[in-house]
Amino acid sequence: MRKLIFALATAGALAPSLSNAQVKIDMTRITCGELLAMPADDQADFGAFMGGWFAQKSGRTFIDVNLFRKNSASVKSWCASNPNESVMAGLQRAFEQK
Repeated sequence: MRKLIFALATAGALAPSLSNAQVKIDMTRITCGELLAMPADDQADFGAFMGGWFAQKSGRTFIDVNLFRKNSASVKSWCASNPNESVMAGLQRAFEQK
């Protein structure tokens, strides 16, 4: 009986750690409408990820906080008038025009 109780207690202790799953998000499919509907903290995380991705793509190895704020405001403004567009598509077009 003690072995059964020990086994159940051990299984119960390990069960929560086994259920943690990773979530994959395809960043290319997030639309402007979805971005604008995100809570402010999630918008900031999304913006930081995209800013880092494009900074790496352009070879920048520094963080320009003022440029990040300006670009974030620009993306939100563009997204307000293009809610069905993919955020990545809009960013890609803007990046290619520079």
